[in-house]
Amino acid sequence: MSTTTSENMMGVMPENRLLLTMSIPMVISMTVQALYNIVDSIFVARLSESALTAVSLAFPIQNLMIAVGVGTGVGINAFLSRSLGERNFNAVNRSATNGLFLVWVSSVVFMLIGLFCSEWYFRTQTDIEEIIRYGREYMFVVCVFSMGIFNQVTFERLLTSTGKTFYAMVSQTAGAVTNIILDPIMIFGLFGFPRLEVLGAAIATVIGQSVGTLIALYFNLKKNHEINVSFRGFKPEGKIIKAIYAVGVPAILMAALGSVMTYGINRIILPFTATAAAVFGVYFRLQSFIFMPVFGLSNAMVPIIAFNYGAKKKKRITKTIKLSIIYAVSIMLLGLVIFHSFPGALLRMFNGAEEMMTIGRPALRIISLTFVFAGLCVVLLSVFQALGHGMKSLIVSFTRQIIVLLPVAWLMSLTGSLIAVWWAFPIAEIASLVLCLVFMKQVYDTQIRDIEKCM
Repeated sequence: MSTTTSENMMGVMPENRLLLTMSIPMVISMTVQALYNIVDSIFVARLSESALTAVSLAFPIQNLMIAVGVGTGVGINAFLSRSLGERNFNAVNRSATNGLFLVWVSSVVFMLIGLFCSEWYFRTQTDIEEIIRYGREYMFVVCVFSMGIFNQVTFERLLTSTGKTFYAMVSQTAGAVTNIILDPIMIFGLFGFPRLEVLGAAIATVIGQSVGTLIALYFNLKKNHEINVSFRGFKPEGKIIKAIYAVGVPAILMAALGSVMTYGINRIILPFTATAAAVFGVYFRLQSFIFMPVFGLSNAMVPIIAFNYGAKKKKRITKTIKLSIIYAVSIMLLGLVIFHSFPGALLRMFNGAEEMMTIGRPALRIISLTFVFAGLCVVLLSVFQALGHGMKSLIVSFTRQIIVLLPVAWLMSLTGSLIAVWWAFPIAEIASLVLCLVFMKQVYDTQIRDIEKCM
């Protein structure tokens, strides 16, 4: 990969066309990824409700891995895209190399967690031996072989940071499709393979991630000419690592809060019935089909905002933000209609028994009330990250999930009504929206409004 001095499309292409050009491939790839999450759980649910519950309880750990990978990628993306806007190609290359070093260290940490903490993690949540056995097997594999997800996320982020979202789409889609194909084969033992059940789902997951990694690596080497990754004479650079983590650590913590929240909610609802945890897991799989396209949109928006902030182009920044909000809220409105109109049909995809249907219908309808508010928040949080305000994103997420959601959910559980617990989600989302709007005004007043006067 070699350096180019030609004008990057992020600084010249019409805003709507640019946003769609970059986001549509990412929306497609993340929708496919969400489809994999749903299909994966559908196959596991065919084994038993205990298998579905085990995979649902493992979700916080998987989410934590993704949080570290994506959060570090966000830091790389923001710093690298800003350097491109400033035409500082040396900083571009060094940020990519140091970023890869950071995610490889992270994968070693999760390998140790998988080796020594898998059974303990599940025993903190349940004493049902079948759930513990399934969960231990699943968590062990996805953690010990976490190098796949970390490499895949990082290589795809390098592609999106230079506007090559089509190639990121291809790699992510290839990994997800591989996963979907292998799931039934390995879970149920088709075509001569042994029946591995939940263990098979985990193996299919890491194979799919490895396929995505190899394809993303190929595209970076052959197509991403704006970045030159070389480890010859490499030494970790404190200044670069600090710049990456200035945005990356808040992004990691922000996403990791989802793991803490999910673990906490599971602890709150499990005393009602183990089926409640299965329902909550199903909800997360289903809502990812709505949220993933919005995340794809916001991920594509980050390098556009960062690049044009580096180039001091106010109009392109503000128009990109407005367009992103319109698209995100529209997607979320569609999701709200689907969840309210067809909750029973959605639950039946997961082989839901009568108890799951009884618990799940009101849960899906109530929690999905957060969708429209969440769409706006996702876009604004990504703006904060693109402009180096990762801490604001962290504060909003911490407020929503830890300060508001978990305490309110716990208080609602004291009523003895599981339905009351679900209302904690809309309450928390409204609180986070108010905080987002306050922070956005601060960011606009201090960084965006007069940016062109600084030229």
